[in-house]
Amino acid sequence: MRYWLIKSEPDVFSITDLEKAGREPWTGVRNYQARNFMWREMREGEPTLFYHSNAKPPGVAGIARVAGESYPDPTQFDPASEYFDPKASEDKPRWWLVDFDFVAAFDQLVPLATLKSDPHLADMMVCRKGTRLSITPVEAAHFKYVCGLAGFQPPD
Repeated sequence: MRYWLIKSEPDVFSITDLEKAGREPWTGVRNYQARNFMWREMREGEPTLFYHSNAKPPGVAGIARVAGESYPDPTQFDPASEYFDPKASEDKPRWWLVDFDFVAAFDQLVPLATLKSDPHLADMMVCRKGTRLSITPVEAAHFKYVCGLAGFQPPD
């Protein structure tokens, strides 16, 4: 089993929005490395840290879970979508996504500053300078440690 971190701007889609929706397709990812994580590596049931980016302060707000296998992102085919890709076709999709299920919202955000200042998390990708990917793998130990910082016991 792998662990992940997904980023979303809370004014666009927050952990509270995921809680209300219950399940959400992760549409609109237009970075090849992030797409490849969803398309080729994520598997149903894998736990995910839900990170609020471009927020004051940014940080981990809760937990989601990969809800199924990847499939083509429908926004790439929709000319009215801001994520439309004229080079994509139904026979040859370029962009893939997975759905995420809500698991839990943390009582308190774990701020990025806390993550960066903790030596246990020095190797976590979100703490590395210049890492801006919206989806990154997370080591199991880091996932559990961040949950502990939030006072949350992750489900087994």
